[in-house]
Amino acid sequence: MRFTLVDRVVSLKRGESISTVKNLTLAEEYLADHFPGFPVLPGVLMLEALIQTGAWLMRDAEGFRYSTILLKQARALKFNSFVTPGHTLCVTASVHKTEDCEWTFKAQGSVDNTSAVSARLTLQQFNLADRDPSLADADQRTIDHMKALFGQIWHPEAEVAEDSTESTETTV
Repeated sequence: MRFTLVDRVVSLKRGESISTVKNLTLAEEYLADHFPGFPVLPGVLMLEALIQTGAWLMRDAEGFRYSTILLKQARALKFNSFVTPGHTLCVTASVHKTEDCEWTFKAQGSVDNTSAVSARLTLQQFNLADRDPSLADADQRTIDHMKALFGQIWHPEAEVAEDSTESTETTV
């Protein structure tokens, strides 16, 4: 099972910040076991939503040059509230610093304007072919897949049409 924890990119300032949403529904199978009678988004998936949000910002800013983005470090991770079915986790990530192939973000997720999770994340990007040249095709397949997925979750024209007073900084 793939855990795509970004349903939609709401806003994007290339190389600076990103806002996304994750809608939680009872249709998600893992909720049957987490927890019976009190379904909530597992904390590790809340963290993963923060990571995926930051990764989308990196991919866009780098022109999808890297196939792989991994969590290197999570600091000051705080779980403040539950995310229950029928609610939306709104995630924001802002670039704190970039250095070589590592990006550090301040990320947070909220539900109905109440903090649910926050962390400082360091993500590392690379291509598998950098370590094993025979994996160049795998890199390209992953990059192509991520570009296609990004096209499904980010529609900059729709955002501008929804709010004509929006700054053009949010379009790419």
